[in-house]
Amino acid sequence: MTASLLPVALEAVTLAGDLIRARRPGTLTAKGDRDMASELDYAVERAVRAHLRERTPGVAILGEEEGITGEFDGELLWTLDPIDGTANLVHGMPLTGVSLGLMRRDRPVLGVIDLPFLDARYHAVEHTGAYVGSRRIDASRTTSLRDAIVAVGDYAVGADADDKNHLRLALSEHLAGRVQRVRMLGSAAIDLAWVAEGKLDASMTMSNKPWDTAAGVIIAREAGAVVIDQDGSDHTSASTATIAAAPGVAEELLALLTWTQEAVSTPRGA
Repeated sequence: MTASLLPVALEAVTLAGDLIRARRPGTLTAKGDRDMASELDYAVERAVRAHLRERTPGVAILGEEEGITGEFDGELLWTLDPIDGTANLVHGMPLTGVSLGLMRRDRPVLGVIDLPFLDARYHAVEHTGAYVGSRRIDASRTTSLRDAIVAVGDYAVGADADDKNHLRLALSEHLAGRVQRVRMLGSAAIDLAWVAEGKLDASMTMSNKPWDTAAGVIIAREAGAVVIDQDGSDHTSASTATIAAAPGVAEELLALLTWTQEAVSTPRGA
């Protein structure tokens, strides 16, 4: 059944991409401290929701902007970020994407990520591999962190941002001294898609929101990447972080994260 829903997802992100390319962001709505949604975020989400309701009326939909709709039976759930990288879009940067995943219970089984300004579309269905367009993709073969390019997720904003950023800033500092390069692209969808394609050797997002990550997690996994929580356990919807890495650097990267967590939690002078 899962594979049969791939055409539905591809049609949905086509609608989304066409809207994003055709329209300006429009009026911005504040979503708390230094966070926002644009008119276009809402327009894209509503268009995709309408398409999914028509094509899969029995599957609930969780969107970033308008929450969950439909009767969720605990089995299948669409997860949608209509514009991942809104701040990038508003500032005229092309690093933005549509992220549409399908979850079965606590794990994604299908994902599509469309990057409308980069002319790239990624997709995967569980047990069938990951693709950009019609080309199959694989995670990188890098085997040492010193040779790796690692993306980090955005720093936190809003409530408790200072506390959350204590670890994130320390992690960035420790990565900077050990990897080839650190990147912050401003889109979890792009981070995960590019890990899948081997453009990045790893990505570290110290949060986990299904609309941001579900599609990218299944795409990265199907490309052969290791996708885990910050404690090294397998990534699920209950995870507190989203870490994807080429198999050759996953263990070393997790050790660095563990060391950083211990350093941050140890009082100075202890």
